[in-house]
Amino acid sequence: MGLVVQKYGGSSVADAEGIKRVAKRIVEAKQNGNQVVAVVSAMGDTTDELIDLAEQVSPMPAGRELDMLLTAGERISMALLAMAIKKLGHEAQSFTGSQAGVITDRVHNKARIIDVTPGRIKTSVDEGNIAIVAGFQGVSQDTKDITTLGRGGSDTTAVALAAALDADVCEIYTDVDGVFTADPRVVTKARKIDWISFEDMLELAASGSKVLLHRCVEYARRYNIPIHVRSSFSGLQGTWVSSEPIVQKTQQQGEKQVEQALISGVAHDTSEAKVTVVGVPDKPGEAASIFRTIADAEINIDMVVQNVSAASTGLTDISFTLPKTDGRKAIDALEKNKAGIGFDSLRYDDQIGKISLVGAGMKTNPGVTADFFKALADAGVNIELISTSEIRISVVTRADDVPEAVRAVHSAFGLDSDSDEAVVYGGTGR
Repeated sequence: MGLVVQKYGGSSVADAEGIKRVAKRIVEAKQNGNQVVAVVSAMGDTTDELIDLAEQVSPMPAGRELDMLLTAGERISMALLAMAIKKLGHEAQSFTGSQAGVITDRVHNKARIIDVTPGRIKTSVDEGNIAIVAGFQGVSQDTKDITTLGRGGSDTTAVALAAALDADVCEIYTDVDGVFTADPRVVTKARKIDWISFEDMLELAASGSKVLLHRCVEYARRYNIPIHVRSSFSGLQGTWVSSEPIVQKTQQQGEKQVEQALISGVAHDTSEAKVTVVGVPDKPGEAASIFRTIADAEINIDMVVQNVSAASTGLTDISFTLPKTDGRKAIDALEKNKAGIGFDSLRYDDQIGKISLVGAGMKTNPGVTADFFKALADAGVNIELISTSEIRISVVTRADDVPEAVRAVHSAFGLDSDSDEAVVYGGTGR
């Protein structure tokens, strides 16, 4: 008997019919001889609706109370799902994040998991129950307050539980059939990937791919938990994310090892903004002061570019990207420390987009970078920032240019599918 952890996103449990469909799938896994733990998100757009409601009451709601409010969405889902499973003749027990033993730090709205002590979950499944766990939430180790893990945190909950329970696999169910070479909402000819390494998936997730959360993949890689990304709306095989290539069984060829492609995919992100610190003295310690200020404000940054300093003035400009939601906070923090850093002014731009090409094969294949930039040039897309790693090239462009740029790069690297268009069953990507 194996132990399977399944996670269902908001689009999968968006209404009563969706919950019934998910219940049937969970029961099938149980009937196949597995112990099953299911992690659920809030129904549909419940979290967004709760945030809107909170902002109507208070423009800046306290983090502690906002977490108390937002966790209600997952509690509704888990209770309804447990009811649906019992209607099918199987025993199920629902648990909040704190009851499931998800221990976090004290940061509200974007807490990080410190430990998972799933004693109650293990006892429940050993007694023959299906355990239903509310995703996205935990309890602070210090304050004992309820916390949330940030948007998409149910993915992280599922993988963390899979690691703590020593599960055989963590299945992430969403509204698409797996991980695609690009967002199928933007590139209708995007191709489903059969297998992708943790490293490539990390880069895609960090670059804006919405199917898996970056923290979830990082956790899975650390504890070597295979992830199977698939749709709750179909019975098709999805995408395997693991450290080693999988072996698939085919009718014509028997067992066939799935190889890694030269290019895994193209990701895009329009949720970031660009801050440029103008007139920074070009001397040791200035960059450290800037980014210490940003770090102290608890803001994560992505791309960083420093211009060559002007010989006549000895000043330079430093640009970086960050989530739009943290833009105002970053500007305020830098302005407060303007005298200490010594810069001239700040520029803020939230009409940008990021396009990233990801693939382990680019390390050993000359010309990938040239082909990438040529595809963008042919599409008439201007580049503002460039950042690279061994397996990724990212550029910042105007937000309006992102869809065309993604399609151009996708086609240039032969990633377009020859088969039917990719199906999006829900609409949120989670």
